[in-house]
Amino acid sequence: MSMAERTSVYVYAHDPISQAGIASQLRARPEILIVENDIDSAAVAIVVVDEVDDETTRVVKAIQRNSGIPRVVLVVTRLDDAGMLAGVEAGACGLLRRSDAQPERLVEAILSAATGDGSVPADLLGRLLEHVGRLQRQVLSPLGLTMSGLTEREIEVLRLVADGLDTAEIAGSLSYSERTIKNIIHDVTARLNLKNRSHAVAYAVRQGLI
Repeated sequence: MSMAERTSVYVYAHDPISQAGIASQLRARPEILIVENDIDSAAVAIVVVDEVDDETTRVVKAIQRNSGIPRVVLVVTRLDDAGMLAGVEAGACGLLRRSDAQPERLVEAILSAATGDGSVPADLLGRLLEHVGRLQRQVLSPLGLTMSGLTEREIEVLRLVADGLDTAEIAGSLSYSERTIKNIIHDVTARLNLKNRSHAVAYAVRQGLI
């Protein structure tokens, strides 16, 4: 496998023995290229911790912010529901118990992260979905929001914008005033920090909303 085909990985741990152990497991894999000094060239970071606490959250965010690595996989000694949620909120796209961190599982998690997918221990996945469902039912739905942060009305307006309708046509189609349609589009672009209508439509397409 050529250098270009390998996934570059940076390994971080407070404990140098843990860091060396994980790196050693991965160094023998042809799919992986361990990056030790040039962290900016890594595609995925492995962060080895005992538990997901405030310090772990700071480390994950610092790696993403300072090195530009968007994909972080956490290898955690003690991982429960609270740790899983904290890891996801911190921005990790993969979670793996240290007891399960054999080379094959590590590589699977790394390659999934590199392609934009995520990985969570099977026994925690169901509970993660329960938490997501509870968030939708108890927090977002009462506010008229979906998981995307958009209301059904906002999604419908963006769908019509994507179809090429102008403000007057959208207003007529939905039986709203033109002012209401303009306000809806303005609220969406402002709330999500989008530049204009086209940017809002692109966002909705990427999120799979339209």
